[in-house]
Amino acid sequence: MKTVRTIAELREAVRAAERPVGLVPTMGALHEGHLSLIRRAREQSATVVVSVFVNPSQFRPGEDFEAYPRNEQRDAEVAEREGAGIVFAPSVEEVYPPGFDTSVQVGALTEVLDGHPAQRGPEHFHGVTTVVTKLFNMVQPDAAYFGQKDAQQAIVLRKLARDLDMPVRIEVCPTVREPDGLALSSRNVYLGPEERERALALSRALRAAEQAVAAGTVEADVVLAAARTELEAAGIEPDYLELRSTNDLSPVERVNGSTLLAVAARVGRARLIDNTVLGGA
Repeated sequence: MKTVRTIAELREAVRAAERPVGLVPTMGALHEGHLSLIRRAREQSATVVVSVFVNPSQFRPGEDFEAYPRNEQRDAEVAEREGAGIVFAPSVEEVYPPGFDTSVQVGALTEVLDGHPAQRGPEHFHGVTTVVTKLFNMVQPDAAYFGQKDAQQAIVLRKLARDLDMPVRIEVCPTVREPDGLALSSRNVYLGPEERERALALSRALRAAEQAVAAGTVEADVVLAAARTELEAAGIEPDYLELRSTNDLSPVERVNGSTLLAVAARVGRARLIDNTVLGGA
């Protein structure tokens, strides 16, 4: 496995690699969720590129950019063990050189849920879509792999690739969870023992909504009430708890077809997100 730090080195390594090429973009602190993406990429690709880059442009002022967990050596070792052929670990200056002044934006999809101004804001997604566009241009992968836990991000990136005619297949892989249901996240390291126990209310809220739908409930307010009850029992006030269309993230009044239930909440220092798809895959 090669670890490269410049775009020129990356392009040279990819040119010499066997195709198809799969890209797994990460911000490092690799956990089992990331590893599931690498494994899926390895199944479908001759060469797997893993990027490890904590992208400053997707953090708002006051967020945890400086504190975000970093362990590049461990990440490289884990990526190699899972079959990655190339790890791209650039500096901020390599990705955003002096004078960089371009942003890639994807409209209304980035203005709701995490993109709402009261949450992380659309600027968060502008940072994501800009860096992912750059990675696609650098690597020119045949496929790129993302997790369902970041459901809004996956929907945004599929639209990005479609709108800009990018010749890359966006693969979205299932959320990986701890045995007790907590969705894996690099930010879980912020949770103390009591906070981690409270954080389980997010997955319980999703399960309660799933059970309500399985019992025949389709009205949005009733489904959301079932989920909110679990959060309230743990003393958690969500940043948002909403039902949205999986196609365009428009609000829905009834679970109809594929409906995304998305939740975000702060538990201690950690801001956690989770979701499930109700009423069909």
